[in-house]
Amino acid sequence: MAFLKTLITSFAPIFLIISPLTSYTDQILSIHRTRTSAGFSLDIPLIMLSASILKIFYWPGARYDVALLVQAIIMVGVQVVLLKVALDNRPGWRGGGGMVPLGAERESGRLWGFWRWRAQRLYWLTLLFLPAVLILLTVLSPAQTPSSPLTLLTGHLGLLIEAILPLPQLLFNARARSCKGFRVSVLANWLLGDAMKMCFFFLADEGKVPWAFKACGLFQAGCDVGLGVQWWIYGEGKEEGRAGRFA
Repeated sequence: MAFLKTLITSFAPIFLIISPLTSYTDQILSIHRTRTSAGFSLDIPLIMLSASILKIFYWPGARYDVALLVQAIIMVGVQVVLLKVALDNRPGWRGGGGMVPLGAERESGRLWGFWRWRAQRLYWLTLLFLPAVLILLTVLSPAQTPSSPLTLLTGHLGLLIEAILPLPQLLFNARARSCKGFRVSVLANWLLGDAMKMCFFFLADEGKVPWAFKACGLFQAGCDVGLGVQWWIYGEGKEEGRAGRFA
């Protein structure tokens, strides 16, 4: 058991650091190759960028495992690329002046069409707003400790946001009754990542991984399993073509 614990706690940090690349590179290449981001939820980059930025600002106070900090930094870079590629290849528009007739914008039901805008600059301005506010709060706050209000706010909010990562794709797939456009490689990496995270979180030395990471990780793992069930039920076809699975 001791050997297994040592093996997992030694290998898991490496896996966690490279997981943003292994999880999303195939999705980025697929969108670029097919010239469409149809079927991919733009909420995924929003969630991962928000969560990763908050986790980066969580580290000075919590001093959690460095591998998780490096993972968050790499994730920001990967998600910026993914968002840019997805926006450039939205159905009905590639490149150009930043306006696109999105039907999803009308039917989203979101206040001011949040995150369903036509102009790309609104996405980037929104993403710059979060770190700007966090930098201001950090400057105005006293020295951060694990129990300071800013540390608790950034940490728990960031982990909660990351935990709901699969929910937009779950809802997207359920409405479309299809997983077309969502790469199975992303799902496989999410599930493998969940397994590695759970092993690392619960086998790591006490104090290296706060309980907030563990609780949110368990919730996210359950949602990822739900995505796996959707993939088994829906696949990439339309509803008529899937009836045979249950005949």
